[in-house]
Amino acid sequence: MDLWQKARTFAEEAARRSQELTKEAAKRSSEITVGSSKLSDIVSEASKRSKEIAAEASKRSKEFATEASKRADQIRLEAAKRADAIKSLAENISLSETMRKEEEDLERFGVTEELREFVQQITLSTFRDFPLQDDSEVSDIPTESNVRKDLNEWQVKHASLVLSTVKEISKLRYELCPRIMKERKFWRIYFILVNSHVEPYEKRHMENVKLKSLEQGNDAGAKEPSTVEINPKSEAKDSNQPSKASMSSATEQDLDVFLLGEDSDDDPG
Repeated sequence: MDLWQKARTFAEEAARRSQELTKEAAKRSSEITVGSSKLSDIVSEASKRSKEIAAEASKRSKEFATEASKRADQIRLEAAKRADAIKSLAENISLSETMRKEEEDLERFGVTEELREFVQQITLSTFRDFPLQDDSEVSDIPTESNVRKDLNEWQVKHASLVLSTVKEISKLRYELCPRIMKERKFWRIYFILVNSHVEPYEKRHMENVKLKSLEQGNDAGAKEPSTVEINPKSEAKDSNQPSKASMSSATEQDLDVFLLGEDSDDDPG
């Protein structure tokens, strides 16, 4: 009986313990289920939030890219405007410099407003009836830049400026040469007619050329080493005198040729 009682007690105790374990397992399972459910909710919420953050980042990125593109376009437009302004300023400066140089050339070579007013009064009959014969021996000298080669340097530049800035002279030359008179005669008559207007400018130019030539000669002489032999004073003095005379004569002859031209037998006009 005791053994049976013990067995019965043990069975009841096992049953009770089993029930407690079952309840505990159910409770734990319920807690785990709740925890799992909460974890699932957390994961779902995190995923949702992550998508929202990604969408917001994408939106901000697009807005930033659009703003950056607009800003870049504005910068390029502003840079283009600045470049155009600088280019325009440079062109204006260059144009002003060119115009200033042209004005200086016109003034230097005697193409003044007074000269323009004077030559505008010259007519075909003025040239045609002028008492000057053609020089047939040198009338076939070729031209260069619509100007006679037999003119001196200053006259060549003056004639070129007159042809390009005073349309009346250009028209007269076209109508007269070579049908009515030869090129050489046209320019000889022209420079006779305008002599009182251009002579001071031509004279000033020639003086400047002569002065520069003398300065260059002095500079060249100073740079060259001296090779003169040492002679007795009397011989050196005698030998220097004819040298100075010959140099003075040669200089005067060169100046005459430069001022009057090589054709010294030409008509004085």
